[in-house]
Amino acid sequence: MTIRPYRPSDFEAVYLICKATADAGAPMTGLPDPDIVGHCFAGPYVTFEPELAFVLEDDQGVAGYVIAALDTTAFENRWRAEWAPRFIESHPPPSVSAEPEADAWLREYLHNPSSPAATDFPDHPSHLHIDLLARARGGGHGRRLLATLFDALRAKGSPGVHLLVGRNNTGAIAFYRAVGFTELTTSVPGLAAFGTRLD
Repeated sequence: MTIRPYRPSDFEAVYLICKATADAGAPMTGLPDPDIVGHCFAGPYVTFEPELAFVLEDDQGVAGYVIAALDTTAFENRWRAEWAPRFIESHPPPSVSAEPEADAWLREYLHNPSSPAATDFPDHPSHLHIDLLARARGGGHGRRLLATLFDALRAKGSPGVHLLVGRNNTGAIAFYRAVGFTELTTSVPGLAAFGTRLD
């Protein structure tokens, strides 16, 4: 498998992988529109910071990706101003919608992304998401993707990067520990935070 920079033609593949791995490595079920997962956890990254997006590819196509935001606070501000308004009609915030609530937390996040980065992780201002299909897991591919991203973040001056993961996602947590992340203290219920310094 090879790693290369993200291209706009990868957009659909990244969304498909995001949706296929959203629930601790499996698809998230019961959503009126599964694309909302991609709108929250993939689309804004490849749209606003494509230079911090890399894909893992084999002869079947894209099998995984890593994406990041250099400055979490600035990224979320841009998201609210430029990304969220695209979905005000198709995926309205829960407070103004009478639709079923199965995706209420995702719609809330889509319109008001909020991270504890500024207060909880001042030494790790960047953040990332990494997702691999089953065929890409094992073999060191995730580690290689992270190394590629870390080089790109260092080149942009990032001193450190963090991520949030569900505490029930034991496989991912084991992976992050194995590749050198350390657990950080976070105020977000139900989630574990991990970070690594880049300087």
